Amino acid sequence: MLIVGGGVGGMSCAICMRRAGMRVDLVEIDPNWKIYGAGITITGPTLRALKTLGVLDEVKAQGATWNGAYIFTRSGQPIQELDIPPIADDLPGTGGILRPALHRILSDRTLAMGVNVRLGTTVESASQLPDGVDITFSDGRRERYDMMVCSDGISSRMREQIFPEAPKPKFTGQMIYRIIAERPPGFDRTHFYMGEDTKLGFNPVSSTHMYMFLLEHRPDYRWVPVEEQPQRLFDLMADWGGIVPEVRKTVMTTNAHTINYRPLEAILLPKPWYRGRVVLIGDAAHATTPHLASGAGMAIEDGIVLADELSRTDSVDAGLARFMERRFDRGKLVVENSLRLGEIEMHHGSPQEHTRIMVDTMTQLRQPA
Repeated sequence: MLIVGGGVGGMSCAICMRRAGMRVDLVEIDPNWKIYGAGITITGPTLRALKTLGVLDEVKAQGATWNGAYIFTRSGQPIQELDIPPIADDLPGTGGILRPALHRILSDRTLAMGVNVRLGTTVESASQLPDGVDITFSDGRRERYDMMVCSDGISSRMREQIFPEAPKPKFTGQMIYRIIAERPPGFDRTHFYMGEDTKLGFNPVSSTHMYMFLLEHRPDYRWVPVEEQPQRLFDLMADWGGIVPEVRKTVMTTNAHTINYRPLEAILLPKPWYRGRVVLIGDAAHATTPHLASGAGMAIEDGIVLADELSRTDSVDAGLARFMERRFDRGKLVVENSLRLGEIEMHHGSPQEHTRIMVDTMTQLRQPA
């Protein structure tokens, strides 16, 4: 089994494949196997998936957990308190962790499970065979595998090779800024601040720190150079209430180096996500926006379900078909409802509808993957 991409989806798949007794090679193009970014919010379904991987205790120890969220107006006036009950007695309601910390936890587990990880390498070309795939790697080596799993992200080169007719990722009209800051006294759960055409929020990611995100409505995509990002974020944070002013003071100084800025893009590959003996998972197949905090969780679930279905049968074709039965509608739900939430934020939509969609979707995702 070959897995292309060493992110959360690829590592989760590798861990589960090895647990099922399969030999697994994982190639990752980054020779340093690093992850960049700020924090990540972990919903109940994702916490359940992390427990399945056997890393939940480490995530809880290095991150933060809580139940519920507060929703405020832009000026900081309370709108609503959301109760987010755990989906199981042995799970928290919600969690958060720094992305590099989650990456270290999963990469350590991947190596401990005996996955053969090759860094600074990727797939140059893949030729389908009746019962496998003939792979040429970027270092010139050739090898045959029974199957290839592509988890190489929203800009997947493998998707372009295997599905040349597939749609391209689409810019949604929102840019996101993220920043890491110290948790103020009493901050113990998610805070959302709703503007007329944007949203700002905070989530705990450790016992001492939180991450902030700010969504900017920008109909025409334009990149802000790195050196201009602190000033741009500082300006966008003006006139927000609650705990925003205190964090704003640090944007140009102590926390400027933590800024993570990118466009929000999405793609939903039509089913099936496989062709022959090659299958796409995670963002390569269904990249979503962060409105439901489910992108990483969906990739982890993909890896778990794929390993589960392949281990249930001697037929790769049957396993892939069952994988699609279990995953397509769930992936479609997250992508489409995340995009709808973004549209409501950008076009002065109803805060009540926004909350309803969030609650309804998370209720559906509480069901087993």
